[in-house]
Amino acid sequence: TTVSGGAGISSRSTCEAGPCLGWQTRRCENRSGQSLWPPCHATAVNSNAADALLCHVLACWRAFRDSFCFPQALRSTGLMTTDPRLRDCMKQLHQSVHESIGTVMMDQELFRKCVGSNIVLLTQAFRKKFIIPDFETFASSINQLYYNAQLQDGGQVADYIPQLAKFSPDSWGVSLCTADGQRYSVGDTTVPFCLQSCVKPLEYAIAVHEAGSEAVHRYVGKEPSGLKFNKLSLNEDDKPHNPMVNAGAIVTSSLVKPGAKKAERFDYVMEFVKRMAGREYVGFSNATFQSERETGDRNYAIGYYLKEKKCFPEGVDMMAALDFYFQLCSIEVTCESGSVMAATLANGGICPITGERVLSSEAVRNTLSLMHSCGMYDFSGQFAFHVGLPAKSGVSGAVLLVVPNIMGLMCWSPPLDRLGNSVRGIHFCQELVSLFNFHNYDNLRHFAKKLDPRRQAGDDRNKSVVDLMFAAYSGDVTALRSKEGQMDIDKRTDSQYYDHRTALHVAAAQGKNAASCSSLTVTLSIQRSSNLLS
Repeated sequence: TTVSGGAGISSRSTCEAGPCLGWQTRRCENRSGQSLWPPCHATAVNSNAADALLCHVLACWRAFRDSFCFPQALRSTGLMTTDPRLRDCMKQLHQSVHESIGTVMMDQELFRKCVGSNIVLLTQAFRKKFIIPDFETFASSINQLYYNAQLQDGGQVADYIPQLAKFSPDSWGVSLCTADGQRYSVGDTTVPFCLQSCVKPLEYAIAVHEAGSEAVHRYVGKEPSGLKFNKLSLNEDDKPHNPMVNAGAIVTSSLVKPGAKKAERFDYVMEFVKRMAGREYVGFSNATFQSERETGDRNYAIGYYLKEKKCFPEGVDMMAALDFYFQLCSIEVTCESGSVMAATLANGGICPITGERVLSSEAVRNTLSLMHSCGMYDFSGQFAFHVGLPAKSGVSGAVLLVVPNIMGLMCWSPPLDRLGNSVRGIHFCQELVSLFNFHNYDNLRHFAKKLDPRRQAGDDRNKSVVDLMFAAYSGDVTALRSKEGQMDIDKRTDSQYYDHRTALHVAAAQGKNAASCSSLTVTLSIQRSSNLLS
């Protein structure tokens, strides 16, 4: 059988999601009469506290599954069997199955051996403690948004770079990776494509990480230009407007590893990008690079203009800087690896699937700020208004979207609108924010409520009850009335804490809160009268 995303393993048991390694939940003994683990009954308690904790979690999971399939259960939490953090766990599973004959039953010793190094991660996953607890429901919503965007059939594939014109206009993929490493992909997410302008925030982040913000911005500005991305234009200080337009990106590329040999500089950036992508697919399209060199007249014109205005650091070879810029634009990723790069930015510079710090906090903060204000060409203002998130688009059809502290996404669809942005990518981002409260200003008080995938069912009610209890404890009558007004009539004064106390109990126990007790008693009387009338 096959573990999703992993190597093939052999077993007689299969499940709906494909063959996998499973625990039989209706059997508590193996053929030798030995007790199986995790146990079917709560009476079997393991001496190891960590094992017992995860055993309890898995037992709860089994309660509504006819058979427990480990890889399938992992996927339901958003974890992939190929996750680097689970490498040892999956290796042990594969080895155990290869060494066995017939159906593999998971006993206590094998279970501890497999999950011992991942007990914290797996417990978090199965107890729904990740950033998006109900990942299956969230993934279902992403799926629907994907198919809605697929209906958008406008736009034209970029043809001014011959290699880009070869992509099918029907290609469309979306991948996401959360700050906890939860993954979901739908569509053409394993097809390699060039980053093109999506590399600009990455090279800027590397430059700031290496040299610092002050050193970088001696040569490039921070303001949106309001002009096309490939315009021959500088700001009033004779500097490129920002690192997200071609002029700024060419200058920024000259600041990365200055003085090193060409091959060393390219390897240096490739290594950075691979670390951001968690060592997932990052390649290089030599054909696109050669195509850029042969047809990049506008970029050559920008290069000479920058040279005339002395925009480059002293001693920089303008042609070498252009060559390096063309190379960086020709770096290839897939939607899947690109989403991990975006998630690294969302996670403050730490790759979520490896735990490695790749970029400094300063580099990430500045990069996201510029992506928010300048990342979508001369559609940046509209995008910031409607979507309110940092993003960067490229003429290959890619859109790299960052939801800070939550997740990163990579969308890819070659047909572009008149401004050079992916038609389907823009539509997907707008619909995503219309459904979920990801917009930068959706957290304003009294704002229209959207779905919050970070909350579990009942979180709002629990928070309201806790707030009500604290208001009663402190005797804050104004806060009490406010909290009561926000709660439904049947959830107000009769709402109980974990120890069965109501807000009235808490207020009365303080002995000094006559006004609070009076307010709560009036509310309770109104509530009881309402219930009798109904």
